[in-house]
Amino acid sequence: MTATTDRTAWLRKMIEIRLFEDKVQELFMQGQIQGTTHLCQGQEAVCVGAVGALAERDYLTITYRGHGHALARGMTMQAAFGELMGLTSGCCHGVGGSMHLTDFSRNLIGAFAIIGPSYSVALGAAMSARLRGTDSVAMAFCGDGATNIGTFHEALNMASVWKAPVVFVIENNLYGEYSPLRETTPLDDLAERAKAHAMPGVIVDGQDADAVRDAAAEAISRARAGEGPTLLEMKTYRYRGHSRTDPAKYRAEGELERWRERDPIDILAARLELDADEQRALRDEVQTEVDEAAARAAEAPVMSLEETKAYVYAS
Repeated sequence: MTATTDRTAWLRKMIEIRLFEDKVQELFMQGQIQGTTHLCQGQEAVCVGAVGALAERDYLTITYRGHGHALARGMTMQAAFGELMGLTSGCCHGVGGSMHLTDFSRNLIGAFAIIGPSYSVALGAAMSARLRGTDSVAMAFCGDGATNIGTFHEALNMASVWKAPVVFVIENNLYGEYSPLRETTPLDDLAERAKAHAMPGVIVDGQDADAVRDAAAEAISRARAGEGPTLLEMKTYRYRGHSRTDPAKYRAEGELERWRERDPIDILAARLELDADEQRALRDEVQTEVDEAAARAAEAPVMSLEETKAYVYAS
């Protein structure tokens, strides 16, 4: 069992992600964030448990629903808020936006708006690590909908043939955009798709941070030992709709409420035996940090047109 101090840090980070996403929605409604956003409330245990199992030398690729993963990797809230606001305080100086939180200093080498390429890019990073003689591992995230994309199967096939040091993570939140999983996919357990590519496929309770961390750590250890890739299916749920304008009215009555009964933050807080007052105090403390980070990020300017040229044209 992981030390209590570590798991208390997990809980704090999960609360930070939850409140960060709530703040993003608030800022969007105020007009401070343009374009679209894809929030991950309800999926915090996957972000913290899986990403937190990586070493600093390991690589990470994520999806457009990646704010929580970026924060779990160590990105500051100010850098994340700034990027979403399109300001120079952002991790990409405001030219990437919500769907492209990237930080090479933390080996967060890509966040992708297109469905599926997180897997192939991570595979490339994993093979580059092997060719350079390092023991770095790559971890890639995709949603359940991406498992129907050709890139998903191509990446798994190549990773298996090459025994690449990569961990593939599916965040199965039951909906591919607005479509229920079983309307687009002929099976409930997506980890079954690992069999076709001769790698372990592991189903994980994505609401339980301990279960996520244990499964991720085992897969990472296997990859680092040269035993090849693993496919982890995290059974989880997003509390909000697909994106900013989606009220998620397509959900069955009572479905959201049933999933909230197994809230990942509540599960870990109960395991740590925190009482209501302790949880409230921790939440209030983190809320202050979230509000202050957003305010600091908002003080930065928008990058000038001349400055953006450095991101478009080679010097």
